[in-house]
Amino acid sequence: MTATVPQQMSDDDILPEQQQPSTFALMMRNRSVFWGGVLLLIMAAIAIIWPFFTGSPTEQNVMSRLKPPSAGFWFGTDFLGRDIFVRVVHGGRISLVVGISVAAIATVIGLFTGLVAGYVRWLDAPVMRVMDGLMAIPAILLAIAMISISGATLATVVIAITIPEIPRVVRLVRAVVLTVRDEPYVEAAIASGTRLPAILIRHILPNTIAPMIVQATYICGAAMLTESILGFLGAGIPPEIPSWGNIMSEGRTYFQLTPWIIFYPGVALALTVLAVNIVGDGLRDTLDPRIARKMRA
Repeated sequence: MTATVPQQMSDDDILPEQQQPSTFALMMRNRSVFWGGVLLLIMAAIAIIWPFFTGSPTEQNVMSRLKPPSAGFWFGTDFLGRDIFVRVVHGGRISLVVGISVAAIATVIGLFTGLVAGYVRWLDAPVMRVMDGLMAIPAILLAIAMISISGATLATVVIAITIPEIPRVVRLVRAVVLTVRDEPYVEAAIASGTRLPAILIRHILPNTIAPMIVQATYICGAAMLTESILGFLGAGIPPEIPSWGNIMSEGRTYFQLTPWIIFYPGVALALTVLAVNIVGDGLRDTLDPRIARKMRA
């Protein structure tokens, strides 16, 4: 008898069930993630790059007051002769900065607080009662109160919008921690003498990444809407700094005569928030293990 030497399998010989696509490939395969990401990148690119090629958003031209959209003024002008297109482009920066900043700060603080509250049993009750108290306060009223006390600046607006979002993150992370803290691998880590920070980072934190990414997208969209609401009410970014909320607030007096002052910033806000929410829905479907298994099949 002659011994047979096993041949090395090539990539083409691997069974289909062994060729499982990566998480990034699944995201790109998801239409919601792809098209929502494309729309979001377009809006972000316009807000970041285009202002370098336009004039000042505060430049006034009395002779061009309340002009309708035309070749010279793509989105028309307002009651001070300012170009609406230039102001909308510059206002996109404010919305993106507020949305990303609020999502990042709320996610980091909420993640740390939720991990500790969910794992350390004696801290669970007091921390969650504080979070319940914050959630009982309407977000808009809390933001208006903080801004009226400390002044309307970009940093104040970010902090005022972040505080009501933190309890939502804490509750989500706590729920995940409660489901995994009694798993055998966590108990094995405790029995082997692993310290608490290492247990939280190595064994519990990875289970919170997927839901936190999805939650961060929703917080980003909600923060943009809240900032626009505050600006529309006159309690947000100062009027000299163009934001979509401020632009719509200034144009409501002339809405029946010049509806484009409100229409274009409203469309920009709707498209940006829609793109963020579409990406969030796609990420939820991709990162959900049950749905991901079906997509890999």
